[in-house]
Amino acid sequence: MSPSSTSDVTRLLQAWSDGDPAALDELLPVVYRELHHQAERYMRNQSPGHTLQATALVNEAYLRLAGREPIEWKSRAHFFGVAAKAMRSILVDHARARQASKRGGGVAPVTLADADQSGGQPVEVLELDETLKRLAELDPRKASLVELRWFGGLSIEEAAEVLSVSTATAKREWRTARAWLRRELSPDGSA
Repeated sequence: MSPSSTSDVTRLLQAWSDGDPAALDELLPVVYRELHHQAERYMRNQSPGHTLQATALVNEAYLRLAGREPIEWKSRAHFFGVAAKAMRSILVDHARARQASKRGGGVAPVTLADADQSGGQPVEVLELDETLKRLAELDPRKASLVELRWFGGLSIEEAAEVLSVSTATAKREWRTARAWLRRELSPDGSA
């Protein structure tokens, strides 16, 4: 995102926080491309017959954000972090609905390394969601970091900003969280 569009996002988020409904209408064209890019990345990991498309994921996430109680937006990274939570929720809801309708069939696998494109063991979205909930009970910040990186597509630096920690702390916690998730999600619990 260019510096001018970053400042545009920040300005529009502040106006939206201040109750300007027109700011929300102006915000969508500015953030749409980046949200769509994140959604496309998620959808690449879904099975070929997946009924949810990237555009639908973006639209649903945006509707959820627009329908929320007013948020005091802190920054562009904060917005994309909240959008990541919305996308995670949508993907989990969609996977649950498919699982219920197909009695466990067709639940799409994802990999733990999708946030940094280094490959990894496939895991079902619902299993990842349940494991992230367990991690959140142990260490909420690490769970938020995983969510921001995987579902939000944020860089380590952006996630550190959202979490108000140093980049070094975010890198250390990212390594620890990924190792914990790999162990928890491995079939024998030893990965």
